[in-house]
Amino acid sequence: MQQTMKKPQAVSQGDYQAFQQFLIDACGIVLGEGKEYLISSRLGGLMRHYDVPTLSHLLEQLRTGRNPRLKTAVVDAMTTNETYWFRDMPHFRLLQNRILPERLGRPGQRVRIWSAACSSGQEPYNISMIVQDFDKSNPGKGANNVEIVATDISNHVLEQARRGVYFGVAASRGLSPEQCDRYFHRKGDTLEVLPEIRRRVSFRGLNLTRGYELMGRFDVIFCRNVLIYFSNTQKQDILVRMSRILNPGGYLLLGSTESLSGYTDRFEMVSESGGIIYRLKNG
Repeated sequence: MQQTMKKPQAVSQGDYQAFQQFLIDACGIVLGEGKEYLISSRLGGLMRHYDVPTLSHLLEQLRTGRNPRLKTAVVDAMTTNETYWFRDMPHFRLLQNRILPERLGRPGQRVRIWSAACSSGQEPYNISMIVQDFDKSNPGKGANNVEIVATDISNHVLEQARRGVYFGVAASRGLSPEQCDRYFHRKGDTLEVLPEIRRRVSFRGLNLTRGYELMGRFDVIFCRNVLIYFSNTQKQDILVRMSRILNPGGYLLLGSTESLSGYTDRFEMVSESGGIIYRLKNG
């Protein structure tokens, strides 16, 4: 009887390299050296569910393509990352105090914001919360004309994000009690995003290594804490393509430890309110 992955198993170098290549081909993610432990920690339960005893067997099933759901499940498991509310708060202050007043400064102006790699929805809902607050403090400035598009490669996290319901102790991580009351329906340890926050946000599946020009143009792109998973060539390609769908003077927001240096010269850095963002250069 073959052994299932109930305990971490040794992964051969050949199988690990083959799995690294699978991830690159499937979603562009670069799984670095020494990350073999992620095979058991992220895929162990999935492999038991599909009755796949070893990584070698998993690779064979992925190669044959007989079970598309298995491929989707593997990508979901390997691309799901932890997130929390109002991560990198200076970015949200910049959105409220600089970007929204600037972009909504003209009558009838429509503002489109893209939350790339939105995971389970905290980032796009946070953006909508900031828009809601801006609207209350700046009535008549057109905050109702703000559209937020949120994308992720993982179908699993997108389903959770669309529901807008968060459970357990970690559900309120990053939130003050006042924010929990202001933006959510509370029931025990469950938080449900208010309808007026949710209605600004639409969710869709998207692989950042594929074309996304059909989404239209944007004024702001949040692409935070995701480029670290791509190769340098892929990072450059993604950033250049994002610059092409930004409206003139549009903004790109990266993670607090990420930089555009060496990848593109199409942006100028803006440092304000304790945060750094990038503005598309004219021309």
